[in-house]
Amino acid sequence: MKFYGYKKCSTCRKAEAYLNEHGISFDFKDITEQPPGKAELKKILKLSHQGIRKLFNTSGQLYRDMGLKDKIASMEEDEALDLLASNGKLIKRPIAFDGTTVTIGYKEEEYRKNWT
Repeated sequence: MKFYGYKKCSTCRKAEAYLNEHGISFDFKDITEQPPGKAELKKILKLSHQGIRKLFNTSGQLYRDMGLKDKIASMEEDEALDLLASNGKLIKRPIAFDGTTVTIGYKEEEYRKNWT
């Protein structure tokens, strides 16, 4: 499993702790240094059964600075995926992804359902 997170993010640390406590192995990728590429983001989006907005870190400073709240609705999916792939700080974290299952953000009940 790939785990896209950020070491300074408390939510990511909680998700990591959950995986470690349950003996689930994962490959940690710092989302700010190694964000998922456009093709992987497209797979994640499809598996999540959510809209593109779900992939954006809407509480992030960069998201606010770029005024994306009002721009996402009018963006084509490819344009939004290009933007996300260009800067990991725009992506909601953590993302746990094994190619067939994905969890965006951290909610213990979702981790329990998907990863244990």
